[in-house]
Amino acid sequence: MSALPNPIPARMKGVNRAEICDVNFQEFVRNWGGHADAKPSPDEAIVDGSALDARGFRDLFASQLISRHLDLMARVLRVQNKVFYTIGSSGHEGNAMVARLTRHTDPAFLHYRSGGFMAERFRKLPGMDPIMDSALSFAASKDDPASGGRHKVWGSKPLWVLPQTSTIASHLPKALGTAIAIEQARRIGHQLPIPDDSIAICSFGDASSNHATAQTAFNAAAWTAYQKLPAPVLFVCEDNGIGISVKTPTGWVAQNFRDRKDLDYFYADGLDLAEGYGQVQAAVEHCRRTRRPTFLHLRTTRIMGHAGTDFEIEWRSIEELCAVEASDPLLRSAAIALESGLMSKDEILALYEDTRKKCFAAAEDADSRPRLDSLKDVMAPLAPYTPDKVLAEATRYDYADKRVAAFGSEAKLPEKQPAKHLAIQINQALHDLFCKYPEALLFGEDVAQKGGVYTVTKGLHKAFGNKRVFNTLLDETIILGLAQGYANMGMLPLPEIQYLAYFHNACDQIRGEAASLQFFSNNQYRNPMLMRIASLGYQRGFGGHFHNDNSITALRDIPGLVVGCPSRGDDAATMLRTLAALAKVDGRVCAFLEPIALYMTKDLYEAGDGQWLTEYPTPDQAMTIGEGRVYGEGDDLVIFTFGNGVPMSLRAARAVEKKHGWKVRVVDLRWLVPLNDAFIREQAKNAKHILIVDEGRRSAGVGEGIITAIVEGGYGARPFKRVVGADTFTPLAGAAFLVIPSDEEIIAAADELAKA
Repeated sequence: MSALPNPIPARMKGVNRAEICDVNFQEFVRNWGGHADAKPSPDEAIVDGSALDARGFRDLFASQLISRHLDLMARVLRVQNKVFYTIGSSGHEGNAMVARLTRHTDPAFLHYRSGGFMAERFRKLPGMDPIMDSALSFAASKDDPASGGRHKVWGSKPLWVLPQTSTIASHLPKALGTAIAIEQARRIGHQLPIPDDSIAICSFGDASSNHATAQTAFNAAAWTAYQKLPAPVLFVCEDNGIGISVKTPTGWVAQNFRDRKDLDYFYADGLDLAEGYGQVQAAVEHCRRTRRPTFLHLRTTRIMGHAGTDFEIEWRSIEELCAVEASDPLLRSAAIALESGLMSKDEILALYEDTRKKCFAAAEDADSRPRLDSLKDVMAPLAPYTPDKVLAEATRYDYADKRVAAFGSEAKLPEKQPAKHLAIQINQALHDLFCKYPEALLFGEDVAQKGGVYTVTKGLHKAFGNKRVFNTLLDETIILGLAQGYANMGMLPLPEIQYLAYFHNACDQIRGEAASLQFFSNNQYRNPMLMRIASLGYQRGFGGHFHNDNSITALRDIPGLVVGCPSRGDDAATMLRTLAALAKVDGRVCAFLEPIALYMTKDLYEAGDGQWLTEYPTPDQAMTIGEGRVYGEGDDLVIFTFGNGVPMSLRAARAVEKKHGWKVRVVDLRWLVPLNDAFIREQAKNAKHILIVDEGRRSAGVGEGIITAIVEGGYGARPFKRVVGADTFTPLAGAAFLVIPSDEEIIAAADELAKA
């Protein structure tokens, strides 16, 4: 490689480093004085011994220049408020090789420094313009084909790039899940939306490789391969040696990953197209052929700082900056073009300036396009809901023969059996869903042969086999990553989280990833799922806080998520049908909270009364989202509650009616997200007293939402009280009942209201 111009002198410390990199490239080309070989033909190797031919090199070099000038454009126009994102790809342009050597139908989950990859992948389909599409995204234009102006994301529906925001390793589990789903489809006879031999691509930085979420993905990939199960994921670690300002120890990535069993390691020089191309090719071909998880350690660098607001000169020496800038991969690409005789100095500089002009022209065009200017437009793709279609799907019943086969005979159909408790009715409903949806999968910890900790999934494994009902490793992050992967490939995942407390370990897989996909892809991509979680408290003092978790707020805070919580078996069955239909029709991410303490509950008022057993609703019945259940017609006291609070409130209501001569109405909300404000207000309208029974915590439960709906509806002047859980974790034994609501507390609160 020809020598660089002399380092930038200390007097230029205040000069914009992007400008310096720009000048460096031009001066390097102009000052090049080496000898050029005979110009290679398009099919000849660009350099002797290289796997890259001249045609491919020219394309890759052009993609690198597009990526670079998009970065330079963003830095210039940022100060004019024409661009709103400046995390750049400069120094990472070698990832274009990964794009060239993979297919546009290989699902890609990309690092934010993937400008080169995107520019090159755009070549896979004619008529697409990477410059204009990127400029629209930088400008947050409504015309942005990736996110509709919601965020600067690398994404494309036709190119199978599922959009990511500023992820720090949170996309690795779902990339692995997608790879596993590609193979799972074959086992269950599901038609994939991509070729059967596709691989999943996932890129990230060296600093992110240390993140717990990344490590769990690597571990799960190796765990899968160890069992000889295919997992064709290409993990691309773009190693630039630094994470914002924290340096990665020299050699750490290689030391950490080179010798891991069942995670096949490859190294490639991403700073040199001629050298690195064959190395990347070997990794891609290995992953596609062996169907094994593959780790590609791609050498990169980072020039121009982390983002436009990162003034590296304030915390790095000028000597260090100059050394980093000297490793610019575009300088090496220019040298290859010149030394090989493929391009002259004038040709390179002309291409460089032409690319600059196209990027700035596209940016000016993008700036003139409309941006999101209404809340309605912003939120449009977040939570799509087509009620009529969802109801039609939820009540669709065209699988009678499959039901008879699954349950054993016509006489054994659940609707022909005596009334049952909650756990059995959930189990029957899951059998029904598996008959209805051959693409449905149920998985999690202990769900298969054991049938779950509480036997809720008992018999599903036997009825539908290990291909559709299976145990995972004990890792909630991977369980939800798998769910996203299966959903990406058109299946209907029903992941089980064994306890609500365990969900917190993996919350970001729903909050930051699954629930955000429709929003950031402008509803082009969906990862529908129905997540089942054994939840809430009242387990008679057993298990402590890990098995008695009433932290519902962690779910209520996730935009776009639908959360249902039944208190009885028939409601559970009709709610499950609606949630599955919502996932299938509108692509929604749904959570189904199952009150553990009510799983086996048979009685309501006294032992042996059997009043909490319910008959199984026929498959043509479903529950509308937001539809509550009302017990009684009284207006003297209206109790709003859900879950375990429902039977408690019914028992308390009987005592209150007897004690005060009131007529009491108990309202089971059933749907916790979104709360049906109109329904709540209608129920509060004629209430003389209002009581809210919320087993969530006092400072973070469901009750605040109920109160807000009532107050905003104009009914806040009515006397009301809350009975809620305390702001503490749940202890063992009898002390547990000191921190969660009880029948007695509800009666006592009614007594206080009677004095008002």
